[in-house]
Amino acid sequence: MGQDSAQPARRKIGAFGYAVEIPRVAWRDLAVALWPVVLITAIASWLAFRYVRPAPPDTIVITSGTAGSTLSAAAEKYQKILARNGVKLEILPSEGALDNLVRLANPAIKVDVGFVQGGLAAGDTAGLVSLGSVFYAPLAVFYRSPAPLERLAQFKGKRLAIGREGSGTRYLNLLLLKANGIDAKGAGLLDLTGEAAAQALLAHEVDAAMLLGDAASPAIMRRLVHTPGIRLMNFTQADAYARRYRYLSKLELPMGAIDFAKNIPAAPLSLIAPTVELIARPDLHPALSDLLIEAAREVHGQATLLQRAGEFPAPLEREYPISDDAARYYKSGKGFFYRHVPFWLASLLDRTMVVLVPIIVLLIPGLKLVPAIYRWRVSMRIYKRYGELMALERDMLAKPSPEQQAELGRRLDDIEMRVNGSKMPLPFADQFYVLREHINFVRRRLAASAEAETS
Repeated sequence: MGQDSAQPARRKIGAFGYAVEIPRVAWRDLAVALWPVVLITAIASWLAFRYVRPAPPDTIVITSGTAGSTLSAAAEKYQKILARNGVKLEILPSEGALDNLVRLANPAIKVDVGFVQGGLAAGDTAGLVSLGSVFYAPLAVFYRSPAPLERLAQFKGKRLAIGREGSGTRYLNLLLLKANGIDAKGAGLLDLTGEAAAQALLAHEVDAAMLLGDAASPAIMRRLVHTPGIRLMNFTQADAYARRYRYLSKLELPMGAIDFAKNIPAAPLSLIAPTVELIARPDLHPALSDLLIEAAREVHGQATLLQRAGEFPAPLEREYPISDDAARYYKSGKGFFYRHVPFWLASLLDRTMVVLVPIIVLLIPGLKLVPAIYRWRVSMRIYKRYGELMALERDMLAKPSPEQQAELGRRLDDIEMRVNGSKMPLPFADQFYVLREHINFVRRRLAASAEAETS
């Protein structure tokens, strides 16, 4: 058996007394036929490994809010939910939504996601993406006045508590007041928020408290609306605000929603509210994106006074683009593996499939081409010998001299030696023996031509 034969070969004694091997498979030809497929598959494998996402990290950082705030409480709930899937969520307290945005926009700060209130994207936030809006942060304006006030412009010249310096509450309040012709020169703007703002209003130290999000907690709202002389502003221009500022929504506080017995409020009130979005850096792992949205659905999906059940989280694209991973989640939910197996195993299987699928896609059609390439290569060896025979016959027609005829005989012997010495696969045995018959045919013609010259 020859070195290149894969199975027992048939032997025949050639015209020159040596064994002719006819193997079932010519391994050298098979290797040549396979190498393009192997090369393309290797390149596809390298590209898949090069660009496939690494395993998701087991720790991520969220920038939340002040201690005890709604944002901080939400982050703690996220932390417990992610822990069920083996992911540690580190909570980084902050001064609020504006501080969160500053941290996310600064690559030097180690943070992955954070709560950001709408209306703050005035600086360089390029690259940040949204995982969706998670809840409303309504603006509640409590004020003292003998008559109802329904427009912010009516607070010109009054003392207003608008939030801490650097907070998202203050940022939005200043923007809305400026749109109504009110600035620091036209009103006394105080850096008070939350409990401090409510106490100042109760003590007649300010005329109005503009409370947003965490600052307008249910406890503070109940205390202020039950205090005689303090009113909650009805935003009659809510539709106009929502149209001018795309990050604002109009909300309605139903009659009696705060206190059924005392019918507070006595009539439906219109409010305006930005949404709080879960903002992430663009390199957040897709698997962690899914986990965070799933946690947001569990934490923020219930019905409240101002939202319907299942309303949040929602892919409301406002100031930040919805990430591709979040858009995919909202459209089709979690991937197959993440729905049926533990998170760590799903991550492993998901990355394995990313590598295997392109390889399989290339291998299946590639392997179908191998037999054709193999047949072509073996046939080309036979055709090459036929080419040599045809050239030899053309030389015979030129009436060669005896010396030239002897040279033609040596050329024919060389062709036969190379044919008999070749390892021809068994499926090509018929072509092999036909070639040998044609060599003998040319030999007979050469002998007949030599006899004719000598006679």
